[in-house]
Amino acid sequence: MNKKWQIYDTNQEKIEEIESKYNLNKLLATILVNRNIITKKDIELFLNPTRQDFYDPFLIKDMDIAIKRIIKAIENKEKVTIYGDYDVDGITSITVLKSFLKDVGLEAKHYIPNRLNEGYGLNKPAIEKIAQEGCNLMITVDCGISGNEEIEYANSLGIETIITDHHEPGNELPKALAVIDNKRKDSEYPFRELAGVGVVFKVIQALGKTLGLKEESYLKYLDIVCVGTISDIVPLVDENRVITKLGLMLVKQTKNIGLKSIINSSGYKNIDSTTISFGVAPRINACGRMGKAEEALDLFLSTDINEVNDLTNKLNAHNKERQETEKAIFENAIEKIESEKLNENRTIIVGGENWHHGVIGIVSSKITDMYFKPSILLSFEEDGIGKGSGRSISGFDLHEALMKCLDSIEKFGGHSMAIGITIKKDNLEKFKKEFEKVAEEKHIEEIIPIINIDAKINLSDINKEMVESLSKLEPFGEANKTPIFAFKNLKIDSIRALSEGKHLKLTLKDNNTIIDAIGFNIGKLAEEYRIGDKVDIAGILEINTFNGVQKLQINIKDIMKSI
Repeated sequence: MNKKWQIYDTNQEKIEEIESKYNLNKLLATILVNRNIITKKDIELFLNPTRQDFYDPFLIKDMDIAIKRIIKAIENKEKVTIYGDYDVDGITSITVLKSFLKDVGLEAKHYIPNRLNEGYGLNKPAIEKIAQEGCNLMITVDCGISGNEEIEYANSLGIETIITDHHEPGNELPKALAVIDNKRKDSEYPFRELAGVGVVFKVIQALGKTLGLKEESYLKYLDIVCVGTISDIVPLVDENRVITKLGLMLVKQTKNIGLKSIINSSGYKNIDSTTISFGVAPRINACGRMGKAEEALDLFLSTDINEVNDLTNKLNAHNKERQETEKAIFENAIEKIESEKLNENRTIIVGGENWHHGVIGIVSSKITDMYFKPSILLSFEEDGIGKGSGRSISGFDLHEALMKCLDSIEKFGGHSMAIGITIKKDNLEKFKKEFEKVAEEKHIEEIIPIINIDAKINLSDINKEMVESLSKLEPFGEANKTPIFAFKNLKIDSIRALSEGKHLKLTLKDNNTIIDAIGFNIGKLAEEYRIGDKVDIAGILEINTFNGVQKLQINIKDIMKSI
Protein backbone atom coordinates (compact mmCIF):
# COMPACT_ATOMS: atom_id res chain seq x y z
CA MET A 1 0.00 0.00 0.00
CA ASN A 2 1.48 3.32 -1.08
CA LYS A 3 1.55 6.00 1.58
CA LYS A 4 1.26 9.72 1.07
CA TRP A 5 4.05 11.78 2.60
CA GLN A 6 2.72 15.05 3.92
CA ILE A 7 5.56 17.42 4.81
CA TYR A 8 4.57 20.39 6.98
CA ASP A 9 4.56 23.68 5.14
CA THR A 10 6.80 25.33 7.70
CA ASN A 11 7.16 29.03 8.49
CA GLN A 12 10.96 29.51 8.26
CA GLU A 13 10.80 33.01 9.72
CA LYS A 14 9.00 31.71 12.81
CA ILE A 15 11.51 28.85 13.17
CA GLU A 16 14.46 31.24 13.13
CA GLU A 17 12.74 33.53 15.64
CA ILE A 18 12.08 30.67 18.11
CA GLU A 19 15.58 29.26 17.50
CA SER A 20 17.30 32.49 18.60
CA LYS A 21 14.78 33.62 21.22
CA TYR A 22 14.76 30.35 23.20
CA ASN A 23 18.25 29.10 22.33
CA LEU A 24 16.96 25.94 20.63
CA ASN A 25 18.42 24.03 17.68
CA LYS A 26 16.69 24.24 14.31
CA LEU A 27 15.18 20.76 14.56
CA LEU A 28 13.45 21.49 17.88
CA ALA A 29 12.26 24.91 16.71
CA THR A 30 10.83 23.34 13.53
CA ILE A 31 8.86 20.73 15.45
CA LEU A 32 7.45 23.31 17.90
CA VAL A 33 6.25 25.46 14.98
CA ASN A 34 4.73 22.38 13.30
CA ARG A 35 2.85 21.60 16.53
CA ASN A 36 1.69 25.25 16.66
CA ILE A 37 3.55 25.80 19.93
CA ILE A 38 4.72 29.34 19.22
CA THR A 39 3.80 31.69 22.08
CA LYS A 40 6.14 32.17 25.05
CA LYS A 41 3.53 30.68 27.41
CA ASP A 42 2.91 27.61 25.23
CA ILE A 43 6.64 26.95 24.67
CA GLU A 44 7.43 27.18 28.40
CA LEU A 45 4.46 25.00 29.32
CA PHE A 46 5.46 22.43 26.69
CA LEU A 47 9.19 22.25 27.45
CA ASN A 48 9.19 22.94 31.21
CA PRO A 49 5.78 22.48 32.86
CA THR A 50 5.60 22.93 36.64
CA ARG A 51 3.13 22.10 39.41
CA GLN A 52 1.83 25.69 39.08
CA ASP A 53 0.44 24.76 35.64
CA PHE A 54 -2.41 22.61 37.00
CA TYR A 55 -5.88 24.15 36.68
CA ASP A 56 -8.06 24.77 39.72
CA PRO A 57 -9.99 21.49 40.28
CA PHE A 58 -13.02 23.45 41.51
CA LEU A 59 -13.58 24.74 37.96
CA ILE A 60 -15.02 21.26 37.27
CA LYS A 61 -18.82 21.00 37.55
CA ASP A 62 -20.09 19.26 40.71
CA MET A 63 -16.58 19.07 42.25
CA ASP A 64 -17.70 21.07 45.32
CA ILE A 65 -20.67 18.71 45.87
CA ALA A 66 -18.45 15.63 45.51
CA ILE A 67 -15.79 16.93 47.91
CA LYS A 68 -18.33 17.82 50.62
CA ARG A 69 -19.85 14.34 50.38
CA ILE A 70 -16.47 12.55 50.45
CA ILE A 71 -15.34 14.60 53.48
CA LYS A 72 -18.59 13.68 55.26
CA ALA A 73 -17.83 10.00 54.50
CA ILE A 74 -14.28 10.41 55.86
CA GLU A 75 -15.51 12.07 59.07
CA ASN A 76 -18.24 9.47 59.69
CA LYS A 77 -16.06 6.48 58.64
CA GLU A 78 -18.75 5.43 56.14
CA LYS A 79 -18.64 2.35 53.94
CA VAL A 80 -17.45 3.59 50.55
CA THR A 81 -16.94 1.51 47.39
CA ILE A 82 -14.86 2.62 44.40
CA TYR A 83 -16.25 1.09 41.20
CA GLY A 84 -13.66 1.02 38.40
CA ASP A 85 -12.75 -0.40 35.02
CA TYR A 86 -10.40 -3.33 34.29
CA ASP A 87 -7.95 -1.54 31.95
CA VAL A 88 -4.83 0.45 32.92
CA ASP A 89 -6.80 3.71 33.24
CA GLY A 90 -9.34 2.03 35.54
CA ILE A 91 -6.75 0.15 37.63
CA THR A 92 -4.60 3.27 38.15
CA SER A 93 -7.74 5.31 38.97
CA ILE A 94 -8.74 2.87 41.74
CA THR A 95 -5.12 2.77 43.01
CA VAL A 96 -4.87 6.57 43.31
CA LEU A 97 -8.27 7.18 44.92
CA LYS A 98 -8.11 4.19 47.29
CA SER A 99 -4.55 5.10 48.40
CA PHE A 100 -5.35 8.78 48.93
CA LEU A 101 -8.51 8.00 50.94
CA LYS A 102 -6.47 5.59 53.08
CA ASP A 103 -3.95 8.42 53.67
CA VAL A 104 -6.75 10.57 55.08
CA GLY A 105 -8.23 7.82 57.24
CA LEU A 106 -10.88 6.13 55.07
CA GLU A 107 -10.51 2.45 54.07
CA ALA A 108 -12.59 2.23 50.89
CA LYS A 109 -13.58 -1.04 49.23
CA HIS A 110 -13.44 -1.47 45.46
CA TYR A 111 -15.25 -3.36 42.72
CA ILE A 112 -13.87 -4.25 39.28
CA PRO A 113 -16.25 -6.03 36.87
CA ASN A 114 -14.85 -9.14 35.20
CA ARG A 115 -14.28 -8.36 31.53
CA LEU A 116 -15.16 -11.87 30.36
CA ASN A 117 -18.55 -12.32 32.03
CA GLU A 118 -19.67 -8.83 33.14
CA GLY A 119 -18.21 -6.55 30.49
CA TYR A 120 -17.49 -2.83 30.79
CA GLY A 121 -19.22 -0.38 33.12
CA LEU A 122 -21.83 -0.53 35.85
CA ASN A 123 -24.13 -3.53 36.16
CA LYS A 124 -27.10 -4.19 38.45
CA PRO A 125 -25.95 -7.50 40.07
CA ALA A 126 -22.69 -5.76 41.08
CA ILE A 127 -24.58 -2.80 42.55
CA GLU A 128 -26.86 -5.19 44.46
CA LYS A 129 -23.79 -6.93 45.93
CA ILE A 130 -22.29 -3.54 46.90
CA ALA A 131 -25.58 -2.60 48.63
CA GLN A 132 -25.66 -5.92 50.55
CA GLU A 133 -22.20 -5.08 51.93
CA GLY A 134 -23.71 -1.98 53.56
CA CYS A 135 -22.15 0.60 51.23
CA ASN A 136 -23.94 3.95 51.15
CA LEU A 137 -21.51 5.89 48.91
CA MET A 138 -20.22 4.59 45.58
CA ILE A 139 -17.59 6.51 43.60
CA THR A 140 -17.15 5.44 39.99
CA VAL A 141 -13.79 5.90 38.25
CA ASP A 142 -13.26 5.72 34.47
CA CYS A 143 -16.91 4.64 34.02
CA GLY A 144 -20.47 5.52 34.99
CA ILE A 145 -21.37 8.36 32.62
CA SER A 146 -23.61 6.09 30.52
CA GLY A 147 -25.01 4.11 33.47
CA ASN A 148 -28.29 6.04 33.83
CA GLU A 149 -30.37 2.93 34.56
CA GLU A 150 -27.79 1.47 36.96
CA ILE A 151 -27.52 4.75 38.90
CA GLU A 152 -31.33 4.81 39.29
CA TYR A 153 -31.06 1.26 40.65
CA ALA A 154 -28.31 2.30 43.10
CA ASN A 155 -30.51 5.21 44.26
CA SER A 156 -33.40 2.79 44.88
CA LEU A 157 -31.09 0.67 47.08
CA GLY A 158 -30.06 3.71 49.14
CA ILE A 159 -26.60 4.12 47.59
CA GLU A 160 -25.50 7.67 46.76
CA THR A 161 -23.16 7.88 43.76
CA ILE A 162 -20.40 10.23 42.69
CA ILE A 163 -19.47 9.65 39.04
CA THR A 164 -15.94 10.45 37.88
CA ASP A 165 -15.48 9.67 34.20
CA HIS A 166 -13.97 11.02 30.98
CA HIS A 167 -16.17 9.39 28.34
CA GLU A 168 -18.83 11.21 26.28
CA PRO A 169 -22.15 11.57 28.14
CA GLY A 170 -25.50 10.84 26.49
CA ASN A 171 -28.26 13.41 26.10
CA GLU A 172 -29.22 13.02 29.74
CA LEU A 173 -26.79 12.82 32.66
CA PRO A 174 -27.27 10.01 35.22
CA LYS A 175 -29.14 11.09 38.36
CA ALA A 176 -26.10 10.79 40.60
CA LEU A 177 -25.26 13.06 43.52
CA ALA A 178 -22.35 14.52 41.50
CA VAL A 179 -21.27 13.96 37.89
CA ILE A 180 -17.62 14.89 37.37
CA ASP A 181 -16.84 14.65 33.66
CA ASN A 182 -15.25 17.45 31.61
CA LYS A 183 -17.09 16.24 28.51
CA ARG A 184 -20.39 17.39 30.01
CA LYS A 185 -22.06 19.85 27.64
CA ASP A 186 -22.17 22.50 30.40
CA SER A 187 -18.48 22.06 31.36
CA GLU A 188 -16.45 25.25 31.73
CA TYR A 189 -13.18 23.52 32.61
CA PRO A 190 -10.33 24.68 30.33
CA PHE A 191 -9.36 21.13 29.23
CA ARG A 192 -11.71 18.28 28.33
CA GLU A 193 -9.26 15.47 27.42
CA LEU A 194 -8.14 14.14 30.82
CA ALA A 195 -7.95 10.35 31.18
CA GLY A 196 -10.13 8.73 33.86
CA VAL A 197 -7.16 8.74 36.23
CA GLY A 198 -6.60 12.43 35.41
CA VAL A 199 -10.13 13.17 36.60
CA VAL A 200 -9.42 11.20 39.81
CA PHE A 201 -6.24 13.26 40.24
CA LYS A 202 -8.34 16.45 40.14
CA VAL A 203 -10.60 14.94 42.84
CA ILE A 204 -7.68 14.19 45.20
CA GLN A 205 -6.19 17.62 44.40
CA ALA A 206 -9.51 19.22 45.45
CA LEU A 207 -9.67 17.03 48.56
CA GLY A 208 -6.08 17.87 49.50
CA LYS A 209 -6.72 21.61 49.14
CA THR A 210 -9.99 21.47 51.12
CA LEU A 211 -8.44 19.42 53.93
CA GLY A 212 -5.53 21.88 54.12
CA LEU A 213 -2.92 19.23 53.23
CA LYS A 214 0.45 19.92 51.63
CA GLU A 215 0.69 19.68 47.81
CA GLU A 216 2.82 16.58 48.29
CA SER A 217 -0.27 14.72 49.56
CA TYR A 218 -1.65 14.45 46.01
CA LEU A 219 1.40 15.19 43.83
CA LYS A 220 3.11 12.03 45.11
CA TYR A 221 0.60 9.99 43.07
CA LEU A 222 1.61 11.56 39.75
CA ASP A 223 3.71 8.49 38.87
CA ILE A 224 0.58 6.28 38.82
CA VAL A 225 -1.56 9.05 37.22
CA CYS A 226 1.07 9.38 34.47
CA VAL A 227 1.02 5.60 33.76
CA GLY A 228 -2.78 5.60 33.35
CA THR A 229 -2.76 8.75 31.21
CA ILE A 230 -0.10 7.53 28.75
CA SER A 231 -1.71 4.07 28.56
CA ASP A 232 -5.19 5.44 27.75
CA ILE A 233 -4.02 7.15 24.54
CA VAL A 234 -5.50 10.55 25.40
CA PRO A 235 -3.89 13.63 23.75
CA LEU A 236 -0.62 14.41 25.57
CA VAL A 237 -1.11 18.17 25.44
CA ASP A 238 -2.19 20.89 27.89
CA GLU A 239 -2.85 19.47 31.39
CA ASN A 240 -2.11 15.91 30.25
CA ARG A 241 1.34 17.18 29.22
CA VAL A 242 1.88 18.55 32.75
CA ILE A 243 0.72 15.25 34.30
CA THR A 244 2.93 13.07 32.11
CA LYS A 245 6.05 15.26 32.00
CA LEU A 246 6.12 15.66 35.81
CA GLY A 247 4.82 12.13 36.31
CA LEU A 248 7.63 10.51 34.31
CA MET A 249 10.19 12.28 36.52
CA LEU A 250 8.47 10.65 39.48
CA VAL A 251 8.27 7.22 37.78
CA LYS A 252 12.10 7.28 37.54
CA GLN A 253 12.32 7.41 41.35
CA THR A 254 8.98 5.81 42.19
CA LYS A 255 8.33 4.61 45.73
CA ASN A 256 5.60 2.30 44.41
CA ILE A 257 7.38 -1.04 44.54
CA GLY A 258 4.84 -2.71 42.24
CA LEU A 259 5.39 -0.15 39.50
CA LYS A 260 9.16 -0.37 39.94
CA SER A 261 9.02 -4.18 39.73
CA ILE A 262 6.92 -4.31 36.55
CA ILE A 263 9.20 -1.76 34.82
CA ASN A 264 12.31 -3.75 35.79
CA SER A 265 10.75 -6.98 34.51
CA SER A 266 9.73 -5.39 31.18
CA GLY A 267 13.35 -5.20 29.97
CA TYR A 268 13.16 -1.53 28.99
CA LYS A 269 16.29 0.45 29.91
CA ASN A 270 15.03 4.05 29.65
CA ILE A 271 11.97 5.29 31.48
CA ASP A 272 9.87 7.17 28.94
CA SER A 273 6.46 7.03 27.27
CA THR A 274 7.57 4.03 25.15
CA THR A 275 8.39 2.03 28.30
CA ILE A 276 4.94 2.81 29.71
CA SER A 277 3.09 2.12 26.42
CA PHE A 278 4.88 -1.08 25.45
CA GLY A 279 6.40 -2.34 28.71
CA VAL A 280 3.91 -1.54 31.48
CA ALA A 281 0.48 -1.08 29.81
CA PRO A 282 0.30 -4.48 28.02
CA ARG A 283 1.14 -6.32 31.27
CA ILE A 284 -1.54 -4.47 33.26
CA ASN A 285 -4.10 -4.77 30.45
CA ALA A 286 -3.33 -8.49 30.06
CA CYS A 287 -4.78 -9.05 33.56
CA GLY A 288 -8.10 -7.48 32.57
CA ARG A 289 -8.11 -9.30 29.22
CA MET A 290 -7.56 -12.66 30.91
CA GLY A 291 -10.13 -11.90 33.67
CA LYS A 292 -7.53 -11.27 36.42
CA ALA A 293 -7.74 -7.47 36.89
CA GLU A 294 -7.53 -7.78 40.70
CA GLU A 295 -3.92 -8.96 40.43
CA ALA A 296 -2.88 -5.77 38.61
CA LEU A 297 -4.53 -3.66 41.30
CA ASP A 298 -2.89 -5.72 44.06
CA LEU A 299 0.50 -5.11 42.43
CA PHE A 300 0.10 -1.31 42.68
CA LEU A 301 -1.32 -1.43 46.22
CA SER A 302 1.07 -3.94 47.77
CA THR A 303 3.87 -2.90 50.14
CA ASP A 304 5.24 -6.45 50.54
CA ILE A 305 8.22 -7.10 48.25
CA ASN A 306 7.64 -10.89 48.24
CA GLU A 307 4.01 -10.42 47.21
CA VAL A 308 5.09 -7.88 44.55
CA ASN A 309 7.62 -10.32 43.08
CA ASP A 310 4.98 -13.04 42.98
CA LEU A 311 2.42 -10.71 41.33
CA THR A 312 4.99 -9.46 38.79
CA ASN A 313 5.60 -13.07 37.74
CA LYS A 314 1.85 -13.62 37.44
CA LEU A 315 1.41 -10.47 35.32
CA ASN A 316 4.21 -11.54 33.00
CA ALA A 317 2.61 -14.99 32.71
CA HIS A 318 -0.80 -13.46 31.86
CA ASN A 319 0.88 -11.26 29.27
CA LYS A 320 2.64 -14.28 27.72
CA GLU A 321 -0.66 -16.18 27.63
CA ARG A 322 -2.35 -13.13 26.07
CA GLN A 323 0.38 -12.96 23.40
CA GLU A 324 0.05 -16.67 22.59
CA THR A 325 -3.75 -16.49 22.46
CA GLU A 326 -3.56 -13.38 20.28
CA LYS A 327 -1.02 -15.03 17.91
CA ALA A 328 -3.22 -18.12 17.49
CA ILE A 329 -6.35 -16.02 16.72
CA PHE A 330 -4.36 -13.73 14.38
CA GLU A 331 -3.01 -16.69 12.38
CA ASN A 332 -6.45 -18.30 12.26
CA ALA A 333 -8.05 -15.02 11.10
CA ILE A 334 -5.38 -14.38 8.41
CA GLU A 335 -5.86 -17.93 7.10
CA LYS A 336 -9.62 -17.31 6.75
CA ILE A 337 -9.09 -13.85 5.20
CA GLU A 338 -6.66 -15.17 2.57
CA SER A 339 -8.55 -18.41 1.76
CA GLU A 340 -11.94 -16.67 1.52
CA LYS A 341 -10.37 -13.65 -0.26
CA LEU A 342 -11.96 -11.31 2.31
CA ASN A 343 -9.06 -8.89 1.76
CA GLU A 344 -10.49 -8.15 -1.70
CA ASN A 345 -13.48 -6.45 -0.05
CA ARG A 346 -13.51 -2.83 1.10
CA THR A 347 -13.94 -4.02 4.69
CA ILE A 348 -12.89 -7.18 6.52
CA ILE A 349 -15.39 -9.04 8.70
CA VAL A 350 -14.19 -12.39 9.98
CA GLY A 351 -15.65 -14.75 12.58
CA GLY A 352 -14.35 -17.71 14.53
CA GLU A 353 -15.66 -20.19 17.09
CA ASN A 354 -14.94 -19.34 20.74
CA TRP A 355 -12.16 -16.84 20.06
CA HIS A 356 -11.04 -15.22 23.31
CA HIS A 357 -13.12 -12.03 23.91
CA GLY A 358 -10.31 -10.34 25.77
CA VAL A 359 -7.89 -10.22 22.83
CA ILE A 360 -9.90 -9.98 19.60
CA GLY A 361 -9.75 -6.17 19.74
CA ILE A 362 -5.94 -6.28 19.50
CA VAL A 363 -6.14 -8.76 16.61
CA SER A 364 -8.64 -6.54 14.80
CA SER A 365 -6.22 -3.62 15.23
CA LYS A 366 -3.37 -5.68 13.69
CA ILE A 367 -5.54 -6.74 10.74
CA THR A 368 -6.58 -3.13 10.09
CA ASP A 369 -2.91 -2.09 10.15
CA MET A 370 -1.92 -4.94 7.83
CA TYR A 371 -4.56 -4.40 5.13
CA PHE A 372 -5.38 -0.72 5.80
CA LYS A 373 -9.09 -1.59 5.91
CA PRO A 374 -11.70 -1.38 8.71
CA SER A 375 -11.98 -4.80 10.33
CA ILE A 376 -14.43 -6.48 12.67
CA LEU A 377 -13.60 -9.76 14.42
CA LEU A 378 -16.45 -11.83 15.86
CA SER A 379 -16.31 -14.71 18.30
CA PHE A 380 -19.32 -17.02 18.00
CA GLU A 381 -20.53 -19.11 20.94
CA GLU A 382 -22.63 -22.30 20.72
CA ASP A 383 -25.83 -20.24 21.01
CA GLY A 384 -25.11 -18.56 17.66
CA ILE A 385 -24.41 -15.16 19.22
CA GLY A 386 -21.23 -13.42 18.08
CA LYS A 387 -19.49 -10.82 20.20
CA GLY A 388 -16.73 -8.82 18.62
CA SER A 389 -14.49 -5.83 18.29
CA GLY A 390 -13.77 -3.54 15.37
CA ARG A 391 -11.07 -1.05 14.42
CA SER A 392 -11.11 1.57 11.69
CA ILE A 393 -8.80 3.61 9.49
CA SER A 394 -8.46 7.37 9.71
CA GLY A 395 -11.16 8.95 7.54
CA PHE A 396 -13.82 6.23 8.01
CA ASP A 397 -16.14 6.66 11.02
CA LEU A 398 -16.91 3.16 12.27
CA HIS A 399 -19.62 4.26 14.72
CA GLU A 400 -21.42 6.26 12.04
CA ALA A 401 -21.15 3.33 9.59
CA LEU A 402 -22.70 0.88 12.06
CA MET A 403 -25.61 3.28 12.69
CA LYS A 404 -26.62 2.45 9.08
CA CYS A 405 -26.59 -1.32 9.73
CA LEU A 406 -28.86 -1.42 12.80
CA ASP A 407 -31.33 -3.98 11.42
CA SER A 408 -28.62 -6.68 11.32
CA ILE A 409 -26.93 -5.82 14.66
CA GLU A 410 -28.10 -6.81 18.17
CA LYS A 411 -26.15 -4.00 19.88
CA PHE A 412 -22.93 -2.01 19.60
CA GLY A 413 -21.03 0.85 21.22
CA GLY A 414 -17.80 2.78 20.84
CA HIS A 415 -16.51 5.63 18.72
CA SER A 416 -15.21 6.47 15.24
CA MET A 417 -12.06 4.31 15.47
CA ALA A 418 -13.05 1.39 17.73
CA ILE A 419 -16.27 -0.45 18.57
CA GLY A 420 -17.65 -3.43 20.48
CA ILE A 421 -20.49 -5.31 18.78
CA THR A 422 -22.97 -8.21 19.21
CA ILE A 423 -24.46 -10.00 16.18
CA LYS A 424 -26.51 -13.17 15.57
CA LYS A 425 -24.78 -15.70 13.28
CA ASP A 426 -27.94 -15.83 11.14
CA ASN A 427 -27.52 -12.10 10.38
CA LEU A 428 -23.80 -12.24 9.56
CA GLU A 429 -24.05 -12.32 5.75
CA LYS A 430 -26.70 -9.59 5.76
CA PHE A 431 -24.49 -7.45 8.02
CA LYS A 432 -21.43 -7.98 5.78
CA LYS A 433 -23.39 -6.74 2.73
CA GLU A 434 -24.79 -3.70 4.56
CA PHE A 435 -21.41 -2.74 5.99
CA GLU A 436 -19.67 -3.18 2.64
CA LYS A 437 -22.34 -0.98 1.01
CA VAL A 438 -21.67 1.83 3.52
CA ALA A 439 -17.92 1.60 2.76
CA GLU A 440 -18.67 1.78 -0.98
CA GLU A 441 -20.88 4.87 -0.52
CA LYS A 442 -18.05 6.50 1.47
CA HIS A 443 -15.54 5.76 -1.35
CA ILE A 444 -13.28 4.09 1.19
CA GLU A 445 -10.86 2.90 -1.50
CA GLU A 446 -9.85 6.54 -2.08
CA ILE A 447 -8.52 6.87 1.49
CA ILE A 448 -4.71 6.69 1.45
CA PRO A 449 -2.59 6.33 4.61
CA ILE A 450 -0.76 9.57 5.39
CA ILE A 451 2.64 9.96 7.02
CA ASN A 452 3.02 13.40 8.57
CA ILE A 453 6.64 14.51 8.18
CA ASP A 454 8.14 17.29 10.30
CA ALA A 455 11.02 18.22 8.01
CA LYS A 456 13.15 17.09 5.10
CA ILE A 457 16.75 16.91 6.33
CA ASN A 458 20.22 15.99 5.08
CA LEU A 459 22.33 13.42 6.89
CA SER A 460 25.22 15.87 7.07
CA ASP A 461 23.05 18.32 9.08
CA ILE A 462 22.40 15.98 12.02
CA ASN A 463 24.51 14.94 14.98
CA LYS A 464 24.16 13.05 18.27
CA GLU A 465 23.47 16.20 20.37
CA MET A 466 20.70 17.27 18.02
CA VAL A 467 19.00 13.86 18.18
CA GLU A 468 19.39 13.76 21.98
CA SER A 469 17.70 17.17 22.18
CA LEU A 470 14.49 15.62 20.78
CA SER A 471 13.95 14.04 24.22
CA LYS A 472 12.84 17.51 25.39
CA LEU A 473 9.66 16.87 23.39
CA GLU A 474 8.91 13.73 25.42
CA PRO A 475 6.54 12.29 26.41
CA PHE A 476 5.38 11.32 22.93
CA GLY A 477 1.89 10.00 22.35
CA GLU A 478 -1.49 11.02 20.99
CA ALA A 479 -1.44 14.63 19.61
CA ASN A 480 2.32 14.76 20.22
CA LYS A 481 3.66 12.04 17.93
CA THR A 482 7.33 11.11 17.71
CA PRO A 483 8.74 13.36 14.94
CA ILE A 484 9.21 11.75 11.52
CA PHE A 485 11.76 13.13 9.05
CA ALA A 486 12.26 12.67 5.30
CA PHE A 487 15.69 11.77 3.88
CA LYS A 488 15.94 11.97 0.09
CA ASN A 489 18.28 10.32 -2.39
CA LEU A 490 20.24 8.09 -0.02
CA LYS A 491 22.43 5.35 -1.48
CA ILE A 492 22.11 1.83 -0.08
CA ASP A 493 25.56 0.83 1.18
CA SER A 494 24.52 -2.52 2.67
CA ILE A 495 21.22 -4.40 3.02
CA ARG A 496 20.08 -7.59 4.75
CA ALA A 497 17.11 -9.18 6.50
CA LEU A 498 17.22 -9.94 10.23
CA SER A 499 15.32 -12.33 12.56
CA GLU A 500 14.57 -14.99 9.93
CA GLY A 501 13.54 -12.42 7.35
CA LYS A 502 11.27 -10.39 9.65
CA HIS A 503 13.18 -7.07 9.86
CA LEU A 504 15.26 -4.99 7.44
CA LYS A 505 18.77 -3.71 8.24
CA LEU A 506 20.48 -1.09 6.04
CA THR A 507 23.41 1.27 5.99
CA LEU A 508 22.69 4.40 3.96
CA LYS A 509 25.05 6.94 2.47
CA ASP A 510 24.72 10.61 1.53
CA ASN A 511 28.01 11.85 0.02
CA ASN A 512 30.49 11.03 2.81
CA THR A 513 27.97 10.59 5.62
CA ILE A 514 26.82 7.08 6.53
CA ILE A 515 23.98 6.09 8.88
CA ASP A 516 22.39 2.81 10.04
CA ALA A 517 18.69 2.16 9.45
CA ILE A 518 16.30 -0.45 10.79
CA GLY A 519 12.86 -1.33 9.41
CA PHE A 520 10.73 -3.49 11.68
CA ASN A 521 8.41 -6.06 10.07
CA ILE A 522 9.49 -5.12 6.51
CA GLY A 523 12.24 -7.73 6.06
CA LYS A 524 10.71 -8.92 2.76
CA LEU A 525 11.89 -5.65 1.16
CA ALA A 526 15.45 -7.00 1.29
CA GLU A 527 14.51 -8.82 -1.96
CA GLU A 528 13.30 -5.63 -3.68
CA TYR A 529 16.35 -3.39 -3.16
CA ARG A 530 20.03 -3.76 -4.05
CA ILE A 531 23.31 -2.18 -2.92
CA GLY A 532 23.73 1.06 -4.89
CA ASP A 533 19.97 1.76 -5.20
CA LYS A 534 18.92 5.34 -4.36
CA VAL A 535 16.04 5.54 -1.87
CA ASP A 536 13.85 8.06 -0.02
CA ILE A 537 13.23 7.25 3.63
CA ALA A 538 10.62 8.51 6.09
CA GLY A 539 11.73 7.67 9.60
CA ILE A 540 12.40 8.48 13.23
CA LEU A 541 15.87 9.56 14.35
CA GLU A 542 17.15 7.66 17.37
CA ILE A 543 20.33 6.63 19.16
CA ASN A 544 20.94 2.90 19.22
CA THR A 545 23.18 1.49 21.96
CA PHE A 546 24.79 -1.87 21.23
CA ASN A 547 27.64 -3.38 23.28
CA GLY A 548 28.12 -0.01 24.95
CA VAL A 549 28.59 1.81 21.61
CA GLN A 550 26.11 4.55 20.68
CA LYS A 551 25.26 5.16 17.01
CA LEU A 552 22.71 7.29 15.20
CA GLN A 553 20.02 5.28 13.48
CA ILE A 554 16.91 5.84 11.36
CA ASN A 555 13.86 3.80 12.39
CA ILE A 556 12.14 3.39 8.99
CA LYS A 557 8.43 4.16 8.70
CA ASP A 558 8.35 4.11 4.88
CA ILE A 559 10.82 3.56 2.03
CA MET A 560 10.57 4.11 -1.71
CA LYS A 561 12.91 4.31 -4.69
CA SER A 562 14.12 7.84 -5.41
CA ILE A 563 12.68 9.42 -8.52
